[in-house]
Amino acid sequence: MANVVTIRRRPPALRRPVLLAAFQGWNDAGEAASGAADTLASELGAEGFAEIDPEEFFDFQDTRPFVRSVEDSQRRIEWPGNLFSWASVAGTDRDLILLQGTEPNLRWRTFSDAIVHLAQDLGVELAVTLGALQVDAPHTRAVPVTGSTTDLVLGAHLGLRPSQYEGPTGITGVLHQAATDSGLQATSLWAGVPHYLAGTSYLAGSLALVERVVKLLDVQLPLGDLAKEAASQREELSELVKEDADLADYVTDLERRMDEAPDELPAPSVSGEELAADFERYLRDRDD
Repeated sequence: MANVVTIRRRPPALRRPVLLAAFQGWNDAGEAASGAADTLASELGAEGFAEIDPEEFFDFQDTRPFVRSVEDSQRRIEWPGNLFSWASVAGTDRDLILLQGTEPNLRWRTFSDAIVHLAQDLGVELAVTLGALQVDAPHTRAVPVTGSTTDLVLGAHLGLRPSQYEGPTGITGVLHQAATDSGLQATSLWAGVPHYLAGTSYLAGSLALVERVVKLLDVQLPLGDLAKEAASQREELSELVKEDADLADYVTDLERRMDEAPDELPAPSVSGEELAADFERYLRDRDD
């Protein structure tokens, strides 16, 4: 296997490291997974140390690089990246390795094998993947979190409801399986994002995932700001929903269904897709 991971600065000896990976793209409804990883990296002060060469894994006509202006009227190309960073988790006997990036277009098995190889080289004991999917759940209820794990005790500790999903998967699912096949303990956490909000940043979804990771690491992190922002967004969304009678009725129906069957995590239905598309367009126009 070609060496597709470039280590810029190898971390010091790591203590029982946990690898946590989140990717923008198909696996990241409402940017909940990538938002959770961003929060953890910021709060823990993660330091970058390695990256995956994008040349091997991206169709640049599909996932295009960006050109940006920098100092002295210079231009810089930013390629789609997958970057590794690490952080010491104070108050625990663990360190955290974060992989943040973009779902690749090509060679998923090679991509996943390279990540697993680096994880084994660094002595990773547990691989955790974060994802977010669209579900028929209202923003006015607690964010449903599902997942799977090779450690049943850990699953019970995290309060995971086993995922019943069958269908197409993304790089998150492929990496989880690759880690499992290699003998690593692996856990996958998925936040359910109301499908009418999948096109905007859903802060409650990020908060729900971060809370599970914090519980997994048994660490205290100041999440008050994110919690306040998520609560404020929820109130704002509720006000916006009230402005559309059809959408308000639809959300009320979702609330009723979720209250009647709180242990079920339904997939998105066709009935609300047109309303969801209208609401997403409204949110995008409002942000612009």
